[in-house]
Amino acid sequence: MVATKYLKDFRILSLIAIVVILAIFDYHYGLHLGIEFAGGTQIPITLQHPVNPAEMANITSILQQRLSTFGLKEIQVTGIGDSQVQVEIPTVSPSEINSTINIINSQGIFQGVINGKEAINGSSILSGSVGAAQPIESGGNVTWQVNFFITTSAAQKFAKVAFGQANKPIYFFLDRPTSAIMLLNASTLKGNLSLSQTSELSVLQNTLLLDSNSILIKTYTPGQNYSPIYAFLNSSRATHTLVLLAYNTPNAIVQDANSLNYTLSLRTPQNITPSIGAVQANITSTEYIVNTWPAVGLLSAPILNPGVTNGNISQGYIISGAAPSTLPFPGKIAYAENQSKTITSILQGGALPVLVIVGTPTVTPPTIGSQFESVSLIALIIAVLAISVIIVFRYKRLFLIAPILLTTFAELFIILSIIGLVGTIDLAAVAGIIAVIGTGVDAQIIITDELLVAHGSDPHMIKTRLGDAFYIVWADAGLLIIAMLPLFFSTSLISVIGFSESTIIGALLGAFLTRPTYGSIISKHYSE
Repeated sequence: MVATKYLKDFRILSLIAIVVILAIFDYHYGLHLGIEFAGGTQIPITLQHPVNPAEMANITSILQQRLSTFGLKEIQVTGIGDSQVQVEIPTVSPSEINSTINIINSQGIFQGVINGKEAINGSSILSGSVGAAQPIESGGNVTWQVNFFITTSAAQKFAKVAFGQANKPIYFFLDRPTSAIMLLNASTLKGNLSLSQTSELSVLQNTLLLDSNSILIKTYTPGQNYSPIYAFLNSSRATHTLVLLAYNTPNAIVQDANSLNYTLSLRTPQNITPSIGAVQANITSTEYIVNTWPAVGLLSAPILNPGVTNGNISQGYIISGAAPSTLPFPGKIAYAENQSKTITSILQGGALPVLVIVGTPTVTPPTIGSQFESVSLIALIIAVLAISVIIVFRYKRLFLIAPILLTTFAELFIILSIIGLVGTIDLAAVAGIIAVIGTGVDAQIIITDELLVAHGSDPHMIKTRLGDAFYIVWADAGLLIIAMLPLFFSTSLISVIGFSESTIIGALLGAFLTRPTYGSIISKHYSE
């Protein structure tokens, strides 16, 4: 009979119903734990220059799309202020972290170049048409390929540029450097495939032609006079700002480039070395092309079939390449899969409007995360018990323990469920929950004091006293929410957004659900 009396109250029934519904959702969908608890990696990113809110939203959207396409789950990309972005990934695998950083570093500008003219670019690609094929094995070699389709207008432009270029290469570039100079050690030009160094240099120069944005090449011989290099760099400063060079470039050349205020991009010797191959131009002649060249973003150089160079319009294209022959077979498969997946994610995500600089990742292993989780749970329980003890010692009434624990644990569960289902439970959110539980003691003391003062009075007096108590509770909740709103909408204090979220949710729940339920329980008890 006593239980029936309490369960007839709509406030108590509402609280129980909400807890049951959220428990079902928690069981079905699971709670999203932050990196602090589940383990993972935080990657800080600095933009080359500040951007406006619309540009920041575009940047975070592109990165989110790229990383989601790459296959990573639960990706969080958040803009901070006007020049910072934070990426959170639920992985601590070094290989996946490195792959993620490579994807982030790519600005995502795709170009197809025929005979020094742009025939196609990333903006021409139809949304949703990019797809990676499975690696293809042939004679111990493993190749990869990415397929895509372009718009009708882009296909018309391609047909015009490709007209009459049968058996010529189309150079597919991703993030081709602009206003750049390539400094090459002369020993890099080894006279591949019976080519002389002069002929090989000519092949490289033809590869880097692009209207008014050609990449210049200058060679040097270590130990010889570097004055011609300095003179060349000095004369090119008006049109070029970036120098691509190997890590082992002589220090004197590096110092000269620095003194002329060039931006230096240091590459590994393997990265800066082009891969040259021979193609059959016709029955009687052989031509040489650069197949891949990582330093300039050259992905592949397929030969144009005569069928696409006669003015006919085609909208389907393929980027392809091969895994390094020096890798063992399993390594070739892994390389091909990673290469095609990376390029697919970049092409689908689009180009970033600004360059990005990736900082040092912060890794939280799952074992450390589980320790954070245990300590946070203990802290929450201690906070609830401390409130209960304070109330009991103040009023010397053991009856108060049950409604305090019931409403406080229910409030704690609801806050965690809402944040865990809709957002992510991180350390900041847990700190906010502990703060809400701490401030909850004020509301319970106010409600209890007013009821005890009115105890024994007529029902109208009890109702008036409770009204006064809840006026104070609601006013305190309103002030707390107003104080938290600047943090909730902050774009520069990302680490405290979770704190404000849990505080605001806790204040709303306390004012309109759990405190009224607490008041209803003890008012029914003392009405006897």
